Amino acid sequence: MSTDPRETLFSAPMSALQIVAVAMTVGLTALDGFDVLSISFAAPGIAAEWGIDRAALGVVLSMELFGMALGALVLGRMADRIGRRPTMLICLVLMSVGMFMVTGVKQIPGLQVWRFTTGLGIGGLLATANAVAAEFSNLRRRSLSVALMANGYPIGAVVGGSVVKILLQDHGWRSVFYFGGTVTALFIPLLLFVMPESVHWLALKQPANALQRINKALARMGHATLATLPPPVTQLRQRALADLFSPALRLTTILCALACFLHMMTFYFILKWIPKIVVDMHFPAAAAAGVLVWANVGGATGGALLGVLSQKIGLKPLTIGVMLLSTVMVVLFGRASPDLNELSALCAVAGFCTNAGIVGLYAIYAQVFPTQVRATGTGVSIGLGRGGAALGPIAAGFLFTAGYSLPAVATAIALGSLLAAAVLALLSCRPPASEKAHEWPTRSQLPLNS
Repeated sequence: MSTDPRETLFSAPMSALQIVAVAMTVGLTALDGFDVLSISFAAPGIAAEWGIDRAALGVVLSMELFGMALGALVLGRMADRIGRRPTMLICLVLMSVGMFMVTGVKQIPGLQVWRFTTGLGIGGLLATANAVAAEFSNLRRRSLSVALMANGYPIGAVVGGSVVKILLQDHGWRSVFYFGGTVTALFIPLLLFVMPESVHWLALKQPANALQRINKALARMGHATLATLPPPVTQLRQRALADLFSPALRLTTILCALACFLHMMTFYFILKWIPKIVVDMHFPAAAAAGVLVWANVGGATGGALLGVLSQKIGLKPLTIGVMLLSTVMVVLFGRASPDLNELSALCAVAGFCTNAGIVGLYAIYAQVFPTQVRATGTGVSIGLGRGGAALGPIAAGFLFTAGYSLPAVATAIALGSLLAAAVLALLSCRPPASEKAHEWPTRSQLPLNS
């Protein structure tokens, strides 16, 4: 076979290996979901043991979000330079080390350092997994594959949170990190032995032994092998970051990052503050973890439903719709009475809407950024968006400390999703005219609205 292998993967039915690769991205994102929320599960125990106030706790809750921002920017770009697979391995090592080291800290600065380290790995893994899910899928199932990948985030929080709820009944907050670090470390050999490097990346970059590696991957997928590599495109190899801000993609990059920034303010307010808010209503920490689990049950359901609906309905209107609903539900959460059933129900619906918005954004990134800048574009969008993720919990902490009530704080933070929907309305979600790595969309192929 002498045709471009990317064309084969675009058009052919997905093989077992491709399905397994997408499933692994779901598992990797599930790790991210649990690792990010581990500090939320542990927060009541940390606050009680160390006697820290809400403002200081808000900073602690956001430290891995700052790490995620830098990780998405730096390691997302690394994935476009050295490959998807080695970057994901680096990310898993950072995450597992950060989780284990937290268990030995005695003061807040040490806790912040290791949560930042964990965040570096999480941010890079999210950006890279998004590219992997898109590149191991065919065009017909791409949006669904990326939506499923992104939906691993709440799945990890649900499964991990259910385990943590049991752990917290008999063990301290450190047990959360022992559990998370162990599960994260177990994924390292799984990734090494199961997932090959992305054929899309190998065909574009053509590193040493690229032909042999592509053919080995194609054979495992049940496709015919190559006689020669496709023509190299050397002029594009080192300019991924610059191309994101070229005339063809500049507006797309800015709008993607801004929408992510605004919506994540709201999304992470819910995820980070639920346990502390519930404990402050005089419920035990295990019950607070249960409410957070319900938020992520709703999130997993919302993400899965959006992925299915994206096969029939446009991604942009779907995502705008759930962001508008997110605004309403977060406001209602702020006005909930101290009743566990009511809190669980409201958090489940709020999680449904907010996570569906995140899943929609990830699917949009896979659609609007071409192969050669997909991980970088996703990383930049997520990295800048994590500024909003970090700002949400911190702003809420300072508003609480300043004496504002829960209804007022929830209403203020809910505006992030409303503004994100307005920004997303300006974004073109039309995919590039050609998915071939050497063909760029022109400005005329990227209209302001679609």
